[in-house]
Amino acid sequence: MSNTKKLIDGLNEDLSAEYQAVVMYQTYASLVTGPYRQELRAFFESEVPDELGHAAFLADKIVALGGDPTTEVPKVPSAKTNKEMLENALQAEIETIDRYMKRIDQADEAGELSVKVRLEDLVVDESQHRDDIRRMLKDWQ
Repeated sequence: MSNTKKLIDGLNEDLSAEYQAVVMYQTYASLVTGPYRQELRAFFESEVPDELGHAAFLADKIVALGGDPTTEVPKVPSAKTNKEMLENALQAEIETIDRYMKRIDQADEAGELSVKVRLEDLVVDESQHRDDIRRMLKDWQ
């Protein structure tokens, strides 16, 4: 398998996860309850445009590299409490960062410098999301 094909396959995996993030954040925004409902709803909703932007970039690059963007959306983890929603979101951000780090190496191997640089930017975005969620969970009762 060529380096470009490996990169396209990986980018499709990432695209699928970004779609999942959009569905997860929008669903969790609707599910939050309790005294911090408004703040958590606003937080979850604020993540949706970022994840959609990431998805658009990935889909465009997949096409530019000669592939077909996936339309697969993995199942969103269920959560019964606000804390579980945040924990699931944190886990998703950690997994996304790990995937993007692998994809950076694949982009480098495929000679796709612009993809590599853009993926590095996505790692920065996802790291900020991860850190925000970690801070929210830090003193959770």
